Amino acid sequence: MLDPGSNRELPSIPAKRYFTIGEVSELCAVKPHVLRYWEQEFSSLNPVKRRGNRRYYQRHDVLMIRQIRSLLYEQGFTITGARQRLQGEQVKAEPHLPIEVVRQVRQELEEILHLLH
Repeated sequence: MLDPGSNRELPSIPAKRYFTIGEVSELCAVKPHVLRYWEQEFSSLNPVKRRGNRRYYQRHDVLMIRQIRSLLYEQGFTITGARQRLQGEQVKAEPHLPIEVVRQVRQELEEILHLLH
């Protein structure tokens, strides 16, 4: 499911049954409005709603949000590509570069630029 190494900088998930949107925001390093948007885009992300339409996320929701975050922010997927990946479909030739490749290319270009000066 989620590569545990991809979210090393995120805090560990406490042993609780339910989490508020503020807590999930901190646990996943994603703003609350982004979480609400992702609920619309990813049908599998469906927190429990109680009084006053308050959202309560469970542990599996937090893990899914971390997986979505990794796909979008670290692996470079689009919303559509991440949705397809989560649904287990083959991603159709959607180009994306891992962040490590981008960093290495940038470093090489900076070295070339330094040599030219």
